[in-house]
Amino acid sequence: MHVALTGATGFLGLRLLRRLLDTYRSVTVLVHAGSGDALHRITRFFVLTGVPEAFVAELPGRLRVVETELERPGLGLSRRVFQELADGLGAIWHSAGSINLEGDLPELRRTNVEGTRHVLELAAAGRERPMVHHVSTAFVAGSRREGVAYEDELDDTYGFENAYERSKYEAEVLIHAWSREHRRPVVVLRPSILVTDLPPHPELPSHPLQVVERILRDARRTAHPGSPGHDGDGPDDPRVRLVGHPHGRLNLMQVEHAAEVMVRLAGRTPSGGVDTYHVVHDRDVPVLTVKTLLERLIEVSIDLVATAPDDPSALEALVDFYPGLTAYLTHRRRFDDTRVRALFGSSAASGRVDLDYLWSGLAPRGRVPAGPSPTAAFPSARYA
Repeated sequence: MHVALTGATGFLGLRLLRRLLDTYRSVTVLVHAGSGDALHRITRFFVLTGVPEAFVAELPGRLRVVETELERPGLGLSRRVFQELADGLGAIWHSAGSINLEGDLPELRRTNVEGTRHVLELAAAGRERPMVHHVSTAFVAGSRREGVAYEDELDDTYGFENAYERSKYEAEVLIHAWSREHRRPVVVLRPSILVTDLPPHPELPSHPLQVVERILRDARRTAHPGSPGHDGDGPDDPRVRLVGHPHGRLNLMQVEHAAEVMVRLAGRTPSGGVDTYHVVHDRDVPVLTVKTLLERLIEVSIDLVATAPDDPSALEALVDFYPGLTAYLTHRRRFDDTRVRALFGSSAASGRVDLDYLWSGLAPRGRVPAGPSPTAAFPSARYA
């Protein structure tokens, strides 16, 4: 069976590609037209992450790169090329999408909803009736901040924290309608926030916490142009008040383990309809741990407050331009993953994600945190 993967050069897509190449002889990667040399970027990722040289050397013969435009009908391909592509596939993995928490809804719909629609059109056109594996997000649960989010739930009763969440919800609604219309199975995979302990590198794609860290760092530099940066000298760290709950928690999942679980789930016999799985960590990370991490990285002091301050400082006003960043600091809900644990047992359990792990994936190589070690100094790094 031959498979295609969208989003193969993304943070998750690269890990999915690695797992798929362990399963299939060849993979077609559908990349955005004009985005550069995808094969080079994929190769560099494997080199930088320590993949054996023999594996890397075989990549040109195992990968077929097809430039597409997800936002356009027919993926922007000619009718002939589109049909040839569709007829050659036994499975389609749709991992591409925009994760811009600050994006406007029309823009996000073009990528996340219409892009999904056009991938489904590819699946519908294939003579082999390829299986569709769609990467969504656990955050289609929306703005409900307490309780338990279950895999079979898909509604907009609680609203959404941002347009990104809504666009991913709408994509799932589209998938359910397509599955009913065509009587075709689809696997929907809902990961939580994906992270890694690999140190940042300019040739590796960023993960969500890296984006948050960069925004806060840039806001600090703009609000305090004379600040010392990361040299540890100069005046006391500036303070910033962020809306958050001291007993809040976030689900952070190692991206490598998420990719492994997803590919294992794809090997299950589908039910015939839409099978949805939460690909999440079995233990949440306290918001206080994330707070400590950001304080050490950016050298600020963060106070969690119940409501946004009426007298924001220059730094707080800049951070407020990115409201999608702080909404999740108030969450205390849990994502149910009974289905995955029932299937895989103890092998579904994830390794520990704590302050040390998160520091490794965000701090520049060789940089050590000021003061005592994070785990020793902050008991809040333990799981709630």
